[in-house]
Amino acid sequence: VGEQALLKCSFKSSSPITESLVVYWTYRPLAGGQMETVFHYQSIPYPTAVGKFKDRISWVGNVATGDASIALQSPEMSDNGTFFCSVKNPPDV
Repeated sequence: VGEQALLKCSFKSSSPITESLVVYWTYRPLAGGQMETVFHYQSIPYPTAVGKFKDRISWVGNVATGDASIALQSPEMSDNGTFFCSVKNPPDV
């Protein structure tokens, strides 16, 4: 709580990395319920503009090295849940 949390995600692809590569981060609260998209990346980072993670998620990854990690600023106990990272690099998924 209160410190930056690094959410690591690494990937490998058999296809060359191009501008078509997309990274999605989604979140499900610990209590369950609706999945929520909290971040996506396609050539540039697109942090969420709504919801509980607005202005608190930053891109720290480097797709050229297979890193799709993000950082969460000022985490709170209410942020507890499961974060999912999904990387698609057409035609490789």
